[in-house]
Amino acid sequence: MVQTSLSGKVALITGGASGIGAATCRLFAEAGAKVVVADISSKAAQELSSQLPDAQAVECDVASEASVAAAFSNLGALDILVNCAGIGLVGGIAETELEDWQRLFRVNVEGTFLVTKAALPLLLASGGTVVNIGSVAGLVGVKRRFAYCATKGAIIAMTRQLAVDYPTGLRVNCICPGTVDSPFVEAYLEKYHRHEKEKVRAELHQRQPVGRMGTPDEIAGMCLYLASPQASFVHGSVLTIDGGWTAA
Repeated sequence: MVQTSLSGKVALITGGASGIGAATCRLFAEAGAKVVVADISSKAAQELSSQLPDAQAVECDVASEASVAAAFSNLGALDILVNCAGIGLVGGIAETELEDWQRLFRVNVEGTFLVTKAALPLLLASGGTVVNIGSVAGLVGVKRRFAYCATKGAIIAMTRQLAVDYPTGLRVNCICPGTVDSPFVEAYLEKYHRHEKEKVRAELHQRQPVGRMGTPDEIAGMCLYLASPQASFVHGSVLTIDGGWTAA
């Protein structure tokens, strides 16, 4: 059986201290990569990196150009970038305030732009790869997720455009998960459904035709594949991992 190895590779994961990002950091470290845990919480990034072999933590607010520049200032090499940092918002267009719309675009879209631009010279030098974490919300309409759908649609478009501009030299792909049982979902339940968490949690499970939410480890597994040599012919692709949601 072929074992996926990232031995000798340097991988930076934004939003790396929790959820999908943390699961990806752990799996990449198991595969032999030198992991850079990049997160807006330096404490959480430090805590995770201390548990991994040959890992380091960097504080990085992806929405701040200065913070991104500082995060990359001492990074001498990079083979893999996973753009995982992101935030959500509940609300249709009539409920969405301009400030909230702009905040989502600053983090989800501008953050991906700033980090990818900062990483580009290193990735071109190494013939590296980018994995963007999108969402099924970028592929289908999700009720009361107007701004979130818009940002994830932008991530998909950015992925495809980069693949066109850089047909060789690096690879860029996008993963579109369905609902993942993670701190992201827990924060949503706490904010919007504090008094009916288990009821809404059950509804989230059933939203996927397979009858359950995904796990961070499952998304991390797809990240590992896309970052590995086994995926050398995968470029500019948008891959769903959604329990059948977008097939329905």
